[in-house]
Amino acid sequence: MTLSSAVALAASAPAVAEDTEPAVVVNGTFSSPTVPSNAAAGIDGWTGWGLVSATRADHRLGYQAAMTGVTSPRPLSTRVRGVRAGATVTLSWDDSPDSCLVKGAAKRPYTVSVAGSANTPADFTTNEPLGGNKGNWFYGRTYSFTATEDAPQVTFTAQTVDSNNCGFAVITNVAAKQTSKPSSPGQSDPCAGDSASSPQCKDVAGGKDKIDKCPPTDRECLAGVAGDGKAEKDGIDKETQAVADFGKVPREQDPNTAANDLCALPNALTSTVAPGDAVVPPSDWWFC
Repeated sequence: MTLSSAVALAASAPAVAEDTEPAVVVNGTFSSPTVPSNAAAGIDGWTGWGLVSATRADHRLGYQAAMTGVTSPRPLSTRVRGVRAGATVTLSWDDSPDSCLVKGAAKRPYTVSVAGSANTPADFTTNEPLGGNKGNWFYGRTYSFTATEDAPQVTFTAQTVDSNNCGFAVITNVAAKQTSKPSSPGQSDPCAGDSASSPQCKDVAGGKDKIDKCPPTDRECLAGVAGDGKAEKDGIDKETQAVADFGKVPREQDPNTAANDLCALPNALTSTVAPGDAVVPPSDWWFC
């Protein structure tokens, strides 16, 4: 690679890399509770009804699945944990018509929604039912949104009305990732916004302006703005002297004598301990 091409590649790189990380979708593969056969109500970590067994779901990874309705649409909801308001979230999942549907039946429509006026609900439609108790999964659906609250709630809702519990889309393998909202320089600047007019910030701004006008090699000019550090040097000298003076304070008693006085109690407690009573003899426990 030539130098010019390397420079061109460097120039095209984004100034700030996106910080993408996983978010938490509790029980996203609907493994809890385990459904021994057919379907059952109750989904850990979700509101809605209900689960279908791994056999009935017929997912390639052997996952159980959740129903988006039972005789009528039943919203299926959970919160995406670990997400802060302002983050961009991409939700992913797999969907299928329920395997109990007969071949030739219509595709099953449903909607994904999340709070926030800018987050338009998205409509999805499953693949066609295959019949024969076979699932017909679409792997890797996605829906992106901006979180308007911490741990935003997402909801899957069927758009079909059916007379039994077989006529709805089922979903599984729900996961999410997020890109945190980048902070602007002003958000980390203590003198941004209304604080800029405070006396401290005015002094900082004035000093910065003066320093910007000083040539880097002009020490006298820089010292005129930042000072010569005399107050700081004097403070260091005082602390150094205080430490030295502390070491010169006469002691009324030898430290070893004081330690021996303290040994009376532990020696009394261990005097009856025979050599075979402890792996480490009391004489090795500490100073005494």
